Order: sequence, then structure tokens, then C-alpha cells
Amino acid sequence: MSRIARILSLALPLALAAGSALAAGALEGQAEKQATNWSAIGMFFAFVAGTLGITFWAASKTKSASDYYTAGGGISGFQNGLAIAGDYMSAASFLGISALVFTSGFDGLIYSIGFLVGWPIIMFLMAERLRNLGRYTFADVVSYRLGRTPVRTFSATGTLTVVAFYLIAQMVGAGQLIKLLFGLEYTYAVMIVGVLMILYVTFGGMLATTWVQIIKAVLLLGGASFMALMVLVKFGFNPEALFAKGVEVHAKHNAIMGPGALVSDPVSAVSLGLALMFGTAGLPHILMRFFTVADAKEARKSVFWATTFIGYFYILTFIIGFGAIVLVGTNPSYLQGAGLRGGNNMAAIHLAHAVGGDVMLGFISAVAFATILAVVAGLTLAGASAVSHDLYAQVICKGKVDEAKEIRVSKMATVALGVLAILLGIAFEKQNIAFMVGLAFAIAASANFPIIILSMYWSKLTTRGAVTGGAVGLATAVVLTTLSPAIWVKVIGFSTAIFPYDAPAIFSMPLAFFVSWLVSVMDNSAQAVEERSRFENQFVCSQIGLDVAPAAKH
Repeated sequence: MSRIARILSLALPLALAAGSALAAGALEGQAEKQATNWSAIGMFFAFVAGTLGITFWAASKTKSASDYYTAGGGISGFQNGLAIAGDYMSAASFLGISALVFTSGFDGLIYSIGFLVGWPIIMFLMAERLRNLGRYTFADVVSYRLGRTPVRTFSATGTLTVVAFYLIAQMVGAGQLIKLLFGLEYTYAVMIVGVLMILYVTFGGMLATTWVQIIKAVLLLGGASFMALMVLVKFGFNPEALFAKGVEVHAKHNAIMGPGALVSDPVSAVSLGLALMFGTAGLPHILMRFFTVADAKEARKSVFWATTFIGYFYILTFIIGFGAIVLVGTNPSYLQGAGLRGGNNMAAIHLAHAVGGDVMLGFISAVAFATILAVVAGLTLAGASAVSHDLYAQVICKGKVDEAKEIRVSKMATVALGVLAILLGIAFEKQNIAFMVGLAFAIAASANFPIIILSMYWSKLTTRGAVTGGAVGLATAVVLTTLSPAIWVKVIGFSTAIFPYDAPAIFSMPLAFFVSWLVSVMDNSAQAVEERSRFENQFVCSQIGLDVAPAAKH
């Protein structure tokens, strides 16, 4: 009962505060002669109430560290596939990609294709071994045969860096959505999302996060399908007519049907593609989902269903983007100055109103908000797990810590990450959210992916090689990203970027592999010899499907 009381003591004041703030924003928007969308407001509050109810239920089921981190391993392959899709179909996918198609046309597909093609890598190379060798985080897999302290310290650092960049995109999308919907100040909108996220993760853990993601995935797929269908209806189910009209009315005309409108040089295109393809296999919140199923067979099912749902969804985003070009970009009521009201990230939201009126706008707005909350919850749980499980329990306490204390540390980390997400969301308000996720993918591809894949498949990898190579990849990706036009010029405000490309993966990922290889082959220490000998045991266990994770505390 004490846990339930804590939920109520925090949730009720939050609901009252949020309601007052949103009502004030709605009245302010009305004063500015913008009609208040009460259907959207009602659906928004219905979703918040429903997800808080899920959190309330999940809190009563969460009794152990396994329950908190992995929902006790009781999620089926189909459910997990839906949850992964819900986690992956983020604000960047729904709002950001449709916005990129709206502004740049064909080039927006580079994100859709890049996001999707990473899944075969996970299916064929990683899913089974992750489930058999891991316990709560991907660091469990890497540290199975390598040194626990240095590897977990690096893995936690890589996780937190990826989580921070990914959170930026979600918080920006949430802030812009609520600002548009309620007329609320952007800063307050971001704060509301951050507080709700903290509630979900702190009290509900992975079980609450999973079911929020499942519900959100179903709603998003349904809503996006309806929008795409209504767009095609207006063109007699003829996509060519839709594209032809888009070319006719878009300011760039024929340029939107070919590459170069968004990514203009081969280096940037290849670099971005590498980041999106291999970054998927290094995202900590996605990898963590494979520990929620019972065995490797269910892990394979998870990837199959996730790939199916995600592939279908990305087809819809392209239709939605062109629908926005035709139906939103030509309608003065959706425009403000040189762009859309609320920013280009709101193209899909305006299209919902164009094809379905206030009710559809309310539904899609609530779904988009659900999308963001589900993703930030998964991200925050991954980041908090890195702090509590990898750093606190395994590095600081050497594996000798009771579960209650570990969970308590995780909840404290959740609050800290929530505050960080709010601050980052405010700082990066003007960035395109799909682009910000691209940066997170670049870091994941450079820091996490090389170490995970080498630890699974290369017998000569050593602790020194893994940590040095991963650290070089992480540092190179972060430094080059900071020096790129997207950050150095657009955020910090300098006139010229030091590094000319926005996507660093073409440089940072190969460098991480090379340094890991070089340092490992040069390492002839006694520890390195022992670590190489452990590979055979790891390989056998992962091949026969033996779950070795509980004993992987050397």
C-alpha cells in the first residue's frame, strides 16, 4: 500500500497542476482567436489517466529487480515485437520523418530505410545471443568474458550518451506538440512530459513501460493507417497522382523526387546510412527489450514482428509526408510565416486535421503524445539501468548488493535523467527531431555496436581492446557531432563548422573497430589470454540456448 500511496501522492498533484497549466494555455490560445480543440484535450487527458492506471497496476506486480528491469521475462514474442515497434516508432519516426518528407521529399526516405534495414542485423546476428547471454542490460553480454569493472563502466557511459541524445528528440517533439495543441509555453510543455515520464518509470518499471508501448503502437499504427488511407482516397488510390501533385505544389518541384534535397554529398549520405543501419543494433533501450522474453525463440519472434510492424509504418510515413505537402502546405490556415504553424515537425498533426477534422486531430495528437511518452520511458529505464545495475551494483558494489537497494538507486537515476531530459529539450527546441535521433544512432553505431558484435563473434577481443576502441568511437562521434554544422553553427551559434559533415559515423565507427582490433592483438597479458579462453564457453552457451546470464558475474 505504501507504493500505491506514493503513486497517488505524486500523480494527483501532477494531474491537477498539468490540468491547470493546460487549461490556462487553452484559454490563452482562445484569446489569440485559435479555437480550443476540446476533443484533443479530452483524449490527451484520457491517455494520461489510462497510462497512470497501467502504472498503478504494474507497481503492484513489480516485486523484484527482474520484474523492474525486464518484466520478469514474461512478455511473449508477439507482445514484445509490438512493444519494440512502439519503442522504435518514436516522435522522430512519426513527426520527424513526415516533416523531412514534407520539406525535402525523396530524401526523407533515407531515414525510413536506414531505420528499417538495421533489423536484419539484430535478427540474424544478435537476438538469440543477447537473450542467452544477457540478464538486464547489454553490458551483461559484453562483460561475460571480459573484465567487469572497465567494460561495464564504458558500457554505462555509452548508454547514457546515446540516451541523452535520443531524449532530446523526444522532448522537443513533445514540447512542440503540446505547445501547438494547448497554446502552452514550450518550456512548461517539456516539463509536464518529463514529470509524467518519471512517474511511469519510477513506479511501473519495465512492465508499465511495455504495456504503454504496446497500446501506443496499436494506436499509432491505426491512426497512421487511417491518415494514409484518407490521403489516397483523395487521389483515387493512385500514388502517382499524389506524387505528381506534390511536385506541382512544392517549392522545390521536381527536386523532391530525387536525392540531394536533404543530403547533398556522398560522404554525408553514406555516413548517415551507416549510422542508421548499425546504430539500431547499438541502441540500449532496444537491446534491453530482448531480456523481457522467456527464451531465444521468443526473442526471434520479437524481431520478426517488430520488423513487420515497423516496415509497414515507414511506408505510411512517406504517404503522410506527401499528403502534408499537398493538403497542408497549400492551406493558409496551417501556415505561419515561411513555415507551418508550430514548426515543420507538426506536418503530420496538421494533416490529421486536414483529413479528419478536430476529432482526428485530437486522436493523432494524443497518439503522438503517447508515442513520445512510451519512448522516453524506455530510454529513461535503459539509462537508469545502466546507472543502477552496471555502475552501482556491478562496479561499485562488485555484485554484492540487495535488489531493493539497486532498484532504489535506479529510481533516483530516473529522476536525475528526467531533469536532464527537460533541460536538453529546452536547449534544443529548434532542431529537427529526426536529425537529432540520427545523431544518437551515430553514437550508438560508433560506441556500442562494435563492442557488442566483437564480444559475440571475435575470440581475440580483450578488455583493453573493447574499452579503448569503444571509448575512441564514443569520443570521436561526440566530438565530431559537436563540431558539425548542426551543433557548432545551429545550436552554439558559431559562423562556420569545424567538421563539415553532420553525420560522423563513416569516420567514428571504422575507427572504433580498428582500435579495438589493434589494441586486442597487441595485448598479450595473462588477463587477455584468459579472456580469449572464455570465448569458447560463451560461444557454446549461446549456440545451445543455455541461459548463462545469472552466473555471469565473474
